[in-house]
Amino acid sequence: MRALRVASLALAGTAAALALGAPAALAEDEGTVSSFGFTVSPEDVEPGGTVTLNATECESPTVTASSGVFDTVTLSEGLPATATVFEDAKPGAEYDVTFDCQGEKGTTTLSVGAAGVPHTTPSAGTHTGPTHAPSGLTKPGGGVQAGSGGSLSGLSPTQIALGSLLVAGAVGGGVVMLRRRAGDGV
Repeated sequence: MRALRVASLALAGTAAALALGAPAALAEDEGTVSSFGFTVSPEDVEPGGTVTLNATECESPTVTASSGVFDTVTLSEGLPATATVFEDAKPGAEYDVTFDCQGEKGTTTLSVGAAGVPHTTPSAGTHTGPTHAPSGLTKPGGGVQAGSGGSLSGLSPTQIALGSLLVAGAVGGGVVMLRRRAGDGV
């Protein structure tokens, strides 16, 4: 009976930890793309410039592309579309461009350079969608990014703490159960 109480408490503790950590983890994962490819070209544009938007392999006939730096654009039947960057776009800033394929979203970055001067800061950081290459369309792939080994790259301190808490709880529950079992003479 004691083992059942300990197991119930461990399960309740794990559920509480997941309930507290899950909203933060889900918020970080929103927008992750796994089934369609998209591009913004060029990746660096000056205020008032034009970008070409493209999305492929979406089962819907329309895909929308939106950003805080241009009006929402609808891409039809897999054909590219253009968008004009607002004249008041801040030079040196990076803006997210979100593609929506039947509710599945992918995000990439568009850099704004000063008029006549290319923006040279690389668009590093976290992308919620697949990365893009200037040589053509890309479809997201699996695997880890070279250099990080896939171990702790991209994990937030909250996720690391939650994972450590869950491991510690599982180990502690196992120790308690083994000690009780040894004490019962089973």
